[in-house]
Amino acid sequence: MKTKSRFLRAPIEPFAVVADATAGDLLARMERISFQGRNLATARRIWEKMLGDDCTIFLGMAGALSAGGLRMIVAHLIAHRYVDCLVSTGANLYHDLHEARGRHHYIGSPHEDDKALSAEHIDRVYDTYAREEEFCDNDEWIAAFALTLEPRAYTSREFLYRLGEYLWKETGQEGILTAAFKANVPIFCPAIADSSIGMGLSQARHRDARAGHIDVIGDIIESANLIIRHPRTASVVLGGGTPKNFINQASVQAEFFDDRIGGHRYALQIVTDVPHFGGASGSSLEEARSWGKLATDAEQVTVNADATIALPLLVSALAGSARETLAGRKPMRFDLSGQTMAVNGRTFPQARFEAR
Repeated sequence: MKTKSRFLRAPIEPFAVVADATAGDLLARMERISFQGRNLATARRIWEKMLGDDCTIFLGMAGALSAGGLRMIVAHLIAHRYVDCLVSTGANLYHDLHEARGRHHYIGSPHEDDKALSAEHIDRVYDTYAREEEFCDNDEWIAAFALTLEPRAYTSREFLYRLGEYLWKETGQEGILTAAFKANVPIFCPAIADSSIGMGLSQARHRDARAGHIDVIGDIIESANLIIRHPRTASVVLGGGTPKNFINQASVQAEFFDDRIGGHRYALQIVTDVPHFGGASGSSLEEARSWGKLATDAEQVTVNADATIALPLLVSALAGSARETLAGRKPMRFDLSGQTMAVNGRTFPQARFEAR
């Protein structure tokens, strides 16, 4: 009798329809199907391991996820410390601010006449609409806020903490910026100029040349110091772009000053881009190992899927299955109120790496 191959140990289990199954039940059974369904189930398992380990979890957020309806999922992740640090595009934070200020994004169509939309000053993000005049008002609101700050340079992390504080006091509304302020979770936005937040800051600069100065190099130093202070890290990336690379380069920059780092111990990414065109957004996690961004033995998974499909299911499942792990988790305590952040009661050196 032929010996059974080691490659043929676990049979695929056809997915059976169960009425009213929970998200957790769905993902548990999806571990035994194939393709991106299995990868999404694996992502839940790896995220749970991150939460049970003593590691700092970075969340990267690109694309148009706030405009697309996912902002409160991210706010939930921050408020309940599924993550310890957010790195985002400016657009996601701007669209979050838009809704916190009582405005809306509207269900639309990708097939609408864009000339007709333009005539009514309606902006389109694929199948989602927003009013241009409300965006213009947001820009002025950001400019007015920036002009209230002491005229000096701010890292994006400090600026966004103060913006979240002001937004919470003004509106009392939940969202990404306000959740991060209340939970003392740092947000970095390394490409803040590439957004309407940057446009608002430029309008403040137009009125006062001392206003609107964002120190993005200071962001590099603080993010690397965060890893130097606690070298065991994990990465969760939604989309690609600047947030994905910023999280990874923080690990590389930290290792330049401290050889204990060794890259992220866990990594999961939900992406629609592909690696074979050479862009960072679609680059594989295997490729990241060659740069020292991931540990050689890191647990990892890539889910090639639209985040608007994958993230609601993934986080809904985690909310049930990771409840006890989250309750026992002891994340780092941040003080973000100063020019330089403090972690667990110790302030980072100002404008310097915390070299070993």
